[in-house]
Amino acid sequence: MKTNLISKSETTQLLKTVSEKWKIDIPKVKNLKVYEIDNETQLITGSEIKILKIKDEHLPFLSEISTLEKFPYVQVDMGAVKFMCKGANLMRPGIKKFSEFSKNDIVCIVEESQNKFLAVGKSEVDSTELESMDKGEVLKNLHYISDKAWEISKTL
Repeated sequence: MKTNLISKSETTQLLKTVSEKWKIDIPKVKNLKVYEIDNETQLITGSEIKILKIKDEHLPFLSEISTLEKFPYVQVDMGAVKFMCKGANLMRPGIKKFSEFSKNDIVCIVEESQNKFLAVGKSEVDSTELESMDKGEVLKNLHYISDKAWEISKTL
């Protein structure tokens, strides 16, 4: 696995891009380290932040609870947990409750008993549409507990 530090200007640009996409303030970080997981996936780490970059998508990393709490969420029932942890997309029947979000937003998936973060996905619909749905795909699962990036992060 290749690792490199990125320059101050690249760091500033990356944090600005991510802050705009996520619509949240990100702490200023001096040194960001990039771990190349594979051709399409990078884990970017700094003193108070971890960002998972998959192709052109920047996602909050699942270990960063304080960052994840700033995102909209969908709470799933216990029946959906094992599917989420295997990378399945989230379907309407598994959803217990949710906050407001728009189509194509990054949304966190939490389980109902402990409110633990299971996955991060991109919404296929907005939350107002979700209310009237009985079935269908709601979120594209992009990063989940036990995926390749999660497992590799344990060794860093």
